[in-house]
Amino acid sequence: MDLPSFVWLWKIAAWSMGLSLLAYLLLAVTGVLMFKMRTSRHLSFMSAFGGENQKLRDLHFLMGCCMVSLVMLLLAIGIVGTYGHFGSLGHSSHLLAGLIVVALVLVSAFSATQIRALKSWARPLHIGTNIILFVGFAWVSITGWIVVQKYLP
Repeated sequence: MDLPSFVWLWKIAAWSMGLSLLAYLLLAVTGVLMFKMRTSRHLSFMSAFGGENQKLRDLHFLMGCCMVSLVMLLLAIGIVGTYGHFGSLGHSSHLLAGLIVVALVLVSAFSATQIRALKSWARPLHIGTNIILFVGFAWVSITGWIVVQKYLP
């Protein structure tokens, strides 16, 4: 393909990745806080959130939706940018790392929507997937940095 420079696309990808990592960190913090609220009867430090678990759950869910959106944007940018620049996909292990992260994020999002009293499998799946996602984000970040070096002058 004879397309213009993809530098602008990589800038969007860099911001999206940074915001995805920030969302992951904030999701971890709010997830731990929700766990502490669920397992403890009196938490004075939770008064900053109005003492309501629902507000924290809503914030956690909203940040999760943002992270899913950012990861899907990264998938689209990666496919369009790589195909546009090279004419094909699969030039490094970054593709595999990215697809695994996308799959983990989607499993996490699906399991989050299933968390309720009658589906006891959903919460452990959600938490376990997010722990594995930490390794996935590390892997995709390292391989992404290697890919970025190919595009820099």
